[in-house]
Amino acid sequence: MSGTGRSGDRGHMMRAAAVVLAGALLFVSCATGSSAFGDPAGNRVKSGQWAAERGVERLRVRVLQVLPHDPQGFTEGLEMAGGTLYEGTGLSGGSSVRAGPPGRPPTVRAALPAPLFGEGITLLGRTLWQLTWRDRIAVERDAATLKELRRVPYPDDGWGMCLQRSPRRLVTSGGSARLAFRDPGTLAKTGEVTVTEEGRPVTELNELECVGAAVYANVLFTDRIMRIDPATGTVTASIDASGLLRADELVYGSALNGIAAVPGTDQFLITGKFWPKMFRVDFVPG
Repeated sequence: MSGTGRSGDRGHMMRAAAVVLAGALLFVSCATGSSAFGDPAGNRVKSGQWAAERGVERLRVRVLQVLPHDPQGFTEGLEMAGGTLYEGTGLSGGSSVRAGPPGRPPTVRAALPAPLFGEGITLLGRTLWQLTWRDRIAVERDAATLKELRRVPYPDDGWGMCLQRSPRRLVTSGGSARLAFRDPGTLAKTGEVTVTEEGRPVTELNELECVGAAVYANVLFTDRIMRIDPATGTVTASIDASGLLRADELVYGSALNGIAAVPGTDQFLITGKFWPKMFRVDFVPG
């Protein structure tokens, strides 16, 4: 991952260590009390208006259900369509895409051969895109079978990806403070925006989820999720997700990463790298 636009080399070195050691040593906050996220109704966010009128909303997660999650999964992407949860995992030699009912073993799975390092995923109807970290390619798959259909050049570091429906475009992250917009068919970059919270850039943007007019983004090495207005890059809500796991459930490489909107609801599924649990949550005022 490029250090351009990032705060120093700390994130770069720790990410590289994950490849070699199957996870960098992360210091994850285990604060007591409820964790939290914010109001997921991104379709109610008006471009450039929320922050100007109300400031950054402070939200937390309210846990509605606890589900099992593969503790060996180095989660890089999470997305739900109908009753099927799609998950992309990383690490060279351990990358895959899986699909199946939430909280159950996947019904279909496809491995990404070494040395490729899998990253974010997103669905486009009958197909699915899977990014790679530094391999400079993206993989298009059949959404039903997860069979590889083609590989296309991807000149940037791949981190997160989601599909925005209006305007129809892909939104991608690369670990900096920038979100890039891309053509859904070719992945050609069509624009970008810098994400700021109260005027300050937010770096280490990772896994993404598009919900209505908003983009939700995990922030690497933190227990925060940002709700972003992609038209301006303004953070409209900061969601606290700390304390979801006990201290004895955290291992080397554990990090919050993975957010999927539950269709037809205001709820989300969230998990993390090497997490033994996944949580069905909604976002409430902090």
